[in-house]
Amino acid sequence: MAETSKSTHRRREAAESIAVSALGFLASDPVELEAFLSLSGLDPSGIRTAAQDPGFLSGVLQHVLADEKRASAFAAESGLGAEELARAAHVLEQSDTP
Repeated sequence: MAETSKSTHRRREAAESIAVSALGFLASDPVELEAFLSLSGLDPSGIRTAAQDPGFLSGVLQHVLADEKRASAFAAESGLGAEELARAAHVLEQSDTP
C-alpha cells in the first residue's frame, strides 16, 4: 500500500470512528435518536443493516452537523473541535463518492 493510500485509509478510519461515536451520542438521547430515525426513515432494528451502507456514517455526521446545538454538544462530549467534525464528514463524503 502506497504511503498516500495508507494515509487516506487512516483518515477514513479516524472519520468512521468519529461517526460511530456520533451515532452513540444520538443513541444516548431518545429525542435525538428519534429525530435521526425519523429523518433517515429507519427504525431502531434497521440501524445495524443501514450501517453496512457506505453512506450511512457520512449521513450520521451530516445529521449531527446540521444543528449547531447538537454539533456543539457532541463536540464537547467527544473532546473534538467543530473543525474536526467537519473534516471527518468531508472525508466520509469523499470516500462515498465514486
